[in-house]
Amino acid sequence: MHAVYVIQNDATKETYIGYTSNLKARIKAHNASGKKATTRNDGAWHYIYIELFRSKDDAQEREKKLKAHGSAKQKLLLRLRKSLL
Repeated sequence: MHAVYVIQNDATKETYIGYTSNLKARIKAHNASGKKATTRNDGAWHYIYIELFRSKDDAQEREKKLKAHGSAKQKLLLRLRKSLL
């Protein structure tokens, strides 16, 4: 399975949208120290929302659409407003 996910940092309240085929390893990588865009000194990243796809292409297309900062992302975040930290 392939997943598009929304994570949120519990200290900074920032959100991040990504794609993976291994959710467990991906959240571990987001919370590990390193030089990636999601590394923070404070807080931890938590899954807020996950969409599963059988097709890698479909998942990557959805991620691209959500990361484009268009109406798809705004609609999703509006739907998730009560789920955000």
